[in-house]
Amino acid sequence: MGFVLFLMAALWALGWVMKTPIRARLVMIGVIYVAVVIAQLVLPETAELRRATGGDVRPWLVLGGVVALGFGYSRLITRLRRKTPAPAPQPNPDSLGEAELNRYARHIILREIGGTGQKKLKSAKVLVVGAGGLGSPALLYLAAAGVGTIGVIDDDTVDGSNLQRQIIHTDTRIGMPKVFSAQAAMEALNPFITVRPYNRRLDADTAETLFRDYDLILDGTDNFDTRYLVNRAAVATGKPLIAAAITQWEGQISLYHPATDAPCYACVFPQRPAPGLAPSCAEAGVAAPLPGILGTMMANEAVKELTGAGTGLRGRMILWDALHADSRTLRIKRRADCTCCAGV
Repeated sequence: MGFVLFLMAALWALGWVMKTPIRARLVMIGVIYVAVVIAQLVLPETAELRRATGGDVRPWLVLGGVVALGFGYSRLITRLRRKTPAPAPQPNPDSLGEAELNRYARHIILREIGGTGQKKLKSAKVLVVGAGGLGSPALLYLAAAGVGTIGVIDDDTVDGSNLQRQIIHTDTRIGMPKVFSAQAAMEALNPFITVRPYNRRLDADTAETLFRDYDLILDGTDNFDTRYLVNRAAVATGKPLIAAAITQWEGQISLYHPATDAPCYACVFPQRPAPGLAPSCAEAGVAAPLPGILGTMMANEAVKELTGAGTGLRGRMILWDALHADSRTLRIKRRADCTCCAGV
């Protein structure tokens, strides 16, 4: 039996050296195997050829069965692999698909943004504090512009009195937490973005941890306690902060970033105004389109900051008077004695 197996191995090796096709080599070995089995079954036990090939057909049948099982298993695996589709290549999170290229075409043809800038927007993370009058248009335009990850934090719910100006919410979502109402509107507008809603009030214990996960912070809150808190956390984490404020017919906006030698919010407003000098919208009222104007400006400054387009509002503040259709730009500087950013 050993001699026959050696002969089979020698034929296989010779065929490999001569580059004989594998099928031909298998046929030759198969012919030898069949001849040996026939000899074991037909020839008498005393025949010299039968004794030379092992004298017993059973080991040959076992060997043939094992080889057949192995061959059959190999063919089965090959067939299954052919039927199983290859896994789809994972999309590059920073690349733009065909639908996105069409969606952002008007951005991409802008010289200042282009495809490179649009990819920067897709990979960017922006946190908006407040989903009210200023946050509503800012969030919608950030979503429309293709900012890849947008966080929104607010602990309030949608009220009927909000709908005069907070355009991200609807009458059917009255009573819903504002962050979830905003999430529904943004995802309906652009399914290619990720929205992170935080249905809670921003506090000093978690602000810095939250800010570290974002590239840019937008403050659309309506009270000085939260504005100072947002500013402290932005300074501590080195994040640029775009903040706006509105009342009645007037608004203001700037970009604060001491890490790039721009002032922080506390440099410009070291102390909160005296009671009654800066009433809230609930106390003094507000023209419906005004938060839309300032909130849209926030989104526009965010797009510029993330893509590097144009000239931002570092060291400058825009004052907008909607009643008289007038705007002014002020130069603002860091204060050496600022209690928040001195030494940054």
